[in-house]
Amino acid sequence: MSFNLTLIAQAVAFALFIWFTVRFVWPPLLRAIEARQKSIADGLAAADEGRRSLETSTRQASDAVRSARERAAEIVAQAEKRTAQMVEEAKVAAKDEGLREKAAAKAEIEQEVSRAREQLREQVATLAVAGAEKILRREVDARAHAELLEGIKRQL
Repeated sequence: MSFNLTLIAQAVAFALFIWFTVRFVWPPLLRAIEARQKSIADGLAAADEGRRSLETSTRQASDAVRSARERAAEIVAQAEKRTAQMVEEAKVAAKDEGLREKAAAKAEIEQEVSRAREQLREQVATLAVAGAEKILRREVDARAHAELLEGIKRQL
């Protein structure tokens, strides 16, 4: 191959093209590539940070849910305990009320029995006196009659 002026001109033109490319074209391309690499690295870092943040948030949410469930279980247990306590208090109150009513009924029954006995005594005494009066009509005076009646009442 012969070296002629065309080949040298092409070599110089190629050298100038390389120099022009390295001097004016290549730096903006490198800056764009570096900017893109930095943006990709920042995006990946942000994605990692977002993933860590998501894991932290998920863990915190799980802790909050667990804590809320524990608190709810605690509240339910307290409510059940209070319910049982209220039922027990109601039972005791009802039992006390029943005992009071029973005691009042017994007292009323005793009063009625006492009144009935007193009435029975008076009736028996009246009948006894009436019978005795018929038998002893003229032999007993009014004073003796009252004493006899009181004696009969006391015996009954």
